[in-house]
Amino acid sequence: MARLYAATGDGIAALTERAGNWTVEWLLRESGAGCLAVDPADPGTVYAGLRESGVRRSTDAGQSWVDCNLPDPGVYSLAVSPADGAVYAGTEPSRLFRSDDRGETWVALDGLLELPSRPTWSFPPRPWTSHVRWIAPSPHDADLILAGIELGGLMRSTDRGDTWEDHRPGAQRDVHCLAWHPQAAGRAYEAAGGGAAWSEDAGATWHPADGGRDRHYTWAVAVDPDDPDRWYVSASTGPFKAHGDGDPQAHIYRRRSGQDWEPVSGGLPDPLPAMPYSLVALDGRLIAGLRNGDVWQTADGGESWQACALTGEPPAQLLALAAAGD
Repeated sequence: MARLYAATGDGIAALTERAGNWTVEWLLRESGAGCLAVDPADPGTVYAGLRESGVRRSTDAGQSWVDCNLPDPGVYSLAVSPADGAVYAGTEPSRLFRSDDRGETWVALDGLLELPSRPTWSFPPRPWTSHVRWIAPSPHDADLILAGIELGGLMRSTDRGDTWEDHRPGAQRDVHCLAWHPQAAGRAYEAAGGGAAWSEDAGATWHPADGGRDRHYTWAVAVDPDDPDRWYVSASTGPFKAHGDGDPQAHIYRRRSGQDWEPVSGGLPDPLPAMPYSLVALDGRLIAGLRNGDVWQTADGGESWQACALTGEPPAQLLALAAAGD
């Protein structure tokens, strides 16, 4: 059995696969459910981030939920550290919080707001604000955290978020998604509004990675858990195509050691009906969740794709996916 949790904008759903069949179970109906995180040490513990109502926690795989009473309600990002179980929440306006007791209490990590670049942070659709778009605690070092500000930069902490290094050299500033490799301790990856980048020194410095793509507005990123040199991004020609109606002008790309990016589209609709908002590694497969609620999977690194037929009440959109146990 494989299980994914999905944030859909109007709730949280579980997508469960048994014998090749996917079933949708709605777990939480809450407006603004835009992000989520699963405790890697306990796949039954799930956190949901709501754009106007804070954080909810379930310890029974989504059957019941409690309000975690986050001090700021506008949640845009969540993460659970695989190294020590700490829970992180990022908000709009940009603030970051940490909980060491599974969301019972929170510490404000306002060292992030002391960075010299803060006066320049601005989210283009609402230029008077910005938000913490992604939080990536290292799976290898509990002290090491990456955080992406949309739009402001890729920040790094080596003390669990108490203090921060400002935007890292070589990284993109319009951060959309960050990932660590689960085996190669120094390897990290970024998908951003101006392109993609990767790090081999635990996020201290970054290398641009854009050769081979004619689309540089990248959104989701995923890495092959067995090969740190094989990773994937979704990309479009720009934000209006990616997030608007009609043809998103989107592709999923693969990058392998010593090679440029290449589109991997065998079996996918051409053109894609919606932007791939999520890419998730699951049981030797790559799962792509599209904005319009479609889910696709590949078991051969993107050479061929198959639709995941969802039974039950399918979501009208997918904003984020998380694998149980990830």
